[in-house]
Amino acid sequence: MTNKVSDARDFDFVVVGGGSAGYAAARTAHEHGAKVAIVDGAEELGGLCILRGCMPSKTLIYTAELLHHAKHAATFGLSVEDPRADMRKVRDRKRTIIEEFASYRREQLEADRFTLFRSRAKFVDAHTLELDTGERVKGRFFMIATGSSVSTPPVPGLDEVPFWTSDDILDLDTLPESIIVLGGGVVACELAQYLRRMGSAVTQIQRSPNILKETSPEAGKAVAKVFRAEGIELFTDTELEEVAHGAEEFTVRFQHQGKTVERKAQRLLNALGRKPATEGLGLETVGVALRKSGHIACNNNQQTSVPHIYAAGDCSGPNEIVHVAILQGETGAAHAFGKAPLTPYKPEHLVSVVFTDPQVASAGLSKKELEAKGVDFIAADYPFDDHGKSILMEARSGYVAVFAERSTKRILGAECVGKDAGELIHSLAVGITLGATARELLQVQWYHPTLSEIWSYPLEDVLEAD
Repeated sequence: MTNKVSDARDFDFVVVGGGSAGYAAARTAHEHGAKVAIVDGAEELGGLCILRGCMPSKTLIYTAELLHHAKHAATFGLSVEDPRADMRKVRDRKRTIIEEFASYRREQLEADRFTLFRSRAKFVDAHTLELDTGERVKGRFFMIATGSSVSTPPVPGLDEVPFWTSDDILDLDTLPESIIVLGGGVVACELAQYLRRMGSAVTQIQRSPNILKETSPEAGKAVAKVFRAEGIELFTDTELEEVAHGAEEFTVRFQHQGKTVERKAQRLLNALGRKPATEGLGLETVGVALRKSGHIACNNNQQTSVPHIYAAGDCSGPNEIVHVAILQGETGAAHAFGKAPLTPYKPEHLVSVVFTDPQVASAGLSKKELEAKGVDFIAADYPFDDHGKSILMEARSGYVAVFAERSTKRILGAECVGKDAGELIHSLAVGITLGATARELLQVQWYHPTLSEIWSYPLEDVLEAD
């Protein structure tokens, strides 16, 4: 629905993109008394997270986890006969759940507090957008929150074949017998394991030495070990040479350990990354600078090189995570109107989760980041395969690690690879954000037997270290 008000084309705050970052910015600006417009030309309102990202993927990943446990019920002395997925019902349940979220977001965007333009837009000058409809929208401040799109790297033949993207995987009503997954990042790994657990034969090809290179090498290796144990044919440290498509199958040829390797499958998933969705916005017209990665360059207040134009979310990076996008949107909008954000985005408090099994989660600064900064710190870890609750759950893969400033024992970072790591990490995230020391966190009553209790062991090691 578009609110066409003839005299409503001059606004205090204009948001381009109605996803998580854009909506957060619009809501914040409205709360500060601004007259707000939202411009969104997507086929469907809601943004990547709700429609084609976080929510649908985690809905399906949880379904696959239940199927995986059912298939291994005998380990627990249970008898479950021939568990299998009805892909049409799986898809329909996902669609029902996502529609609940999407309809609520549509209601928010179409509310009277905003003027919504269902159109694409480009800058024609520093204070004016031209819409596809020919209308023009003027603003004192702008927030660019256009998200990201699937990237197709220059692999010979890739742009000539009918590959699938994550969008296709998340809406399947039938399962491919076999599939090749190109990539080893978060999306590639989550969907590779999902497909394998649902029943597809999966080959995964990663160019870097480790999967999940955004995390620590130890985390990537721990997940890779489980992937191979579950039957994923995983190749790392490769060089893609060619992708081809015949009548009934895809062929991928690549270099691995000094040899040419070729694999064939019924389907191909391109999960080699995403790129900022900034094309056609006319950013060059108004002098908005981009980083080498293609992301819009911003300062800590989310201001671009043009001070009254802000950017947030996937199009600005550097962390393409929904809660970060929301914090960035709120930060930018509050700054525009001279206000302090309720919760400013602080990279040193970053929380990140990968929903593979084992999950990979982190909070604060990583070991690599601390080393790069020259911080004198203590690192302590403890494995899940020596922890009571994880053993009785048959959740033995992974570990927890804590990084603390040596002189004060203040917790600077934490990593968790294991069962429900995305839930467990928040215990340490709270401590990191509040500046807690190991001694202070050990004053918490860590209940036994719980998974959370595992944090007490590396915390004790930190406290006892010289």
